[in-house]
This record gives sequence, C-alpha cells and structure tokens, in this order.
Amino acid sequence: MQINVKGHQVEVTPALRDYAAGKFERVTRLFDQLHDVTIVLGIEKLLHKAEITLAVSGKTLHADATAADMYAAIDVLVDKVEALLRKHKEKVTDHRAETVRAARYS
Repeated sequence: MQINVKGHQVEVTPALRDYAAGKFERVTRLFDQLHDVTIVLGIEKLLHKAEITLAVSGKTLHADATAADMYAAIDVLVDKVEALLRKHKEKVTDHRAETVRAARYS
C-alpha cells in the first residue's frame, strides 16, 4: 500500500505527514486490500479540511472531514474511513453458510 499526503494551499510538514501516515497504517489492519491511498490536506477559510481517496480492489472510495485543527480533521477522517471500509468489507464478504462452512472445516 502506498500513502500519498498532499497539501492544497498549505505546506505539509514532516510531522503532519508522519501523523497522517501513522493513522492510516492502522486502517490496513481492518482491510488489507488497499492499493493506493491519497490524502489531501487543505485550509478553507477558518476550517482545516482533510480528504482521502482509496483505491480498493477495483473501486474508489472517497471521504472528507473538517475541523478547527488539522490533527482533529485527520482523526475524524480516520473514523469515517474505518466505517466506510467496514461497510465495503461487509458488501464484499460472502455470507452463504455452505461456502463459509466448507472453507472453515476443510
């Protein structure tokens, strides 16, 4: 998985880049089929905005979050992405009992 952190009208410091990358490394434990992660950090008027685009097994997922602080925006974004990936994983998972049972006991 490759994590790209970009800034939109804001300079991305190494501390901010490490914080964002560290938070999204945690997401890989939830869903390991992530191919490309692009995080865009920006400022709009007085709000700090964080957007993410995920390339997941043929689909593209997008989420954004705003807060008064950039670190808080990244935290809110991580929570949204975790919920988004749980929902996607639930859709992808095969819930038929016989295939699950055959895979478990073979």
